[in-house]
Amino acid sequence: MDNNRDLGVTLSTILKERSLSMRKLSALTGVDTSTISRIINGKQQAKPEHLRQFALHLGVPAVRLFQAAGFEVDASPISDTSGIHASIDSIKEVLQSTNLIDRQFTTELVQKELKKYEQYALMEEGERIIRDEFAAKVLSVNGAGPFIDELKHMFALFCKEDTSLEKRALLGSALLYFILSTDIIPDYVFPLGYLDDAIAVQLVIDRIKQMDRI
Repeated sequence: MDNNRDLGVTLSTILKERSLSMRKLSALTGVDTSTISRIINGKQQAKPEHLRQFALHLGVPAVRLFQAAGFEVDASPISDTSGIHASIDSIKEVLQSTNLIDRQFTTELVQKELKKYEQYALMEEGERIIRDEFAAKVLSVNGAGPFIDELKHMFALFCKEDTSLEKRALLGSALLYFILSTDIIPDYVFPLGYLDDAIAVQLVIDRIKQMDRI
């Protein structure tokens, strides 16, 4: 019951900080108020889905709630490597090790979004967004590190006149995914918020490598 108590204290503290009631959290998450009350009072163990919903709507790292609930989660690789400053390889390791998101489902959703952006990237409006808004987006996330370096490299290739239309469409799809706020995982869900952006970049890198081999 100690773990339940730890989670209850954590949730109570966050609710107080957010000026939210259990009833409001219930409305946001779809979890019954009575269930939330039992979880907070240590009378019921929270399910992983409860914790994911709480983290999403309270704007806190899911790993914080999973740890408070007593789940065995290695926080160090998640907190160290899943932010915008991480390398693509490190983020891939997080995706393979974390149980906080459905990796296959998320990847499929990202693939669908990238497909939508491919043709848009070749249109005048899509190209304008990439050229005019990429630098501002990088600044907005305090961009630095291997992941941002990869995106900057992709931006430079996109802007080169001798880059083929097919490759420019792929590069542009990842850049638009990064720039536009249509994320599968909202960016504010730190530290998981940029994992889908990393998936998008990795998918495009893999496709370009395949293209170059062909």
